[in-house]
Order: sequence, then structure tokens, then C-alpha cells
Amino acid sequence: MATTHFQGTETPTSGELPAVGAKLADFSLVTTDLSETSLEEYKGRRVVLNIFPSVDTGVCAASVRKFNEEAAQLENTTVLCISKDLPFALGRFCSAEGIKNVTAASAFRSSFGEDNGLILEGSPLKGLLARSVVVLDENGEVIYSQLVDEITTEPDYEAAIAALN
Repeated sequence: MATTHFQGTETPTSGELPAVGAKLADFSLVTTDLSETSLEEYKGRRVVLNIFPSVDTGVCAASVRKFNEEAAQLENTTVLCISKDLPFALGRFCSAEGIKNVTAASAFRSSFGEDNGLILEGSPLKGLLARSVVVLDENGEVIYSQLVDEITTEPDYEAAIAALN
């Protein structure tokens, strides 16, 4: 079990984030149009997984905006913004914010969080996904992984993007 913090209080997760060098297992998520997407669809592309508790919080929303901005400049790279929010909420946010360079996807009916050790086991956010970033190369191998130490802070965008260079 890994640990993160929520407002300074230690919070365990359901397991360990995939380590650098590991091959990420395929997963299925629901996009804003209610279609399913999977890692298999991005084979041959680099993938940034921006994982967060809920787009309805300021920090989570900021991470989607920032990765949307960064994604416009990345070649052969898909950014997936993943939470357990319903697809409708993700779609509403992306539409209102003009988010067009990332794919918002919901893990609300997926084992994605459990399979990757991302479920928050404590704090008022128990059951949601821990704030983290995982970057994959074209073969689905993890080249960068960050479990953000404090849920109420943003991830290290620069390190995640640098992993792609």
C-alpha cells in the first residue's frame, strides 16, 4: 500500500502505483460520449494518464486545463484525464472550459483504480482515485510515475512532460 496525504493527514491507497519499467495492463474507461476507450486503442502512441479524484475541485480542474494546454504541443501523444466522475460531469466541464486536446474518461464502472493501486482508502475522498500521473511510451511501458504526496496540490507537470523527451 502506498500513502498520500489529504490536507496533511496521511491517507493510504489500495496498492502501489505502476513502477517505471512496468507494462501497464489494458483497461476500459467511459468517455464523455458514453463510448468505451481502452489502452489498446493508443498502441503505438505515448500516453499521459492524468489521474485525479474529481473534476469538481479546483486542483483537479487546474490539472485538466494544464494538460490540455500541454497536449496541444505534444507529438504522437494522447492525454487521458481520468477520474470516477460520471461522464456527464466530465463532458460538462470540458465543454464549458473549451477542453479539446485531452480525452476525459471515467473509471466509474471500471477496475482501473483497483488494478493500479489508485483507490483512496482513507480521508473524506475514500473510494475516489488518488492524484497521480503515469506516462507510457509507445509500447505501454511506464516511463514516469508520480503519486502526488498531497492530494490538494497539483502534479509535477514539468517532470511528466520531460519524461516524453
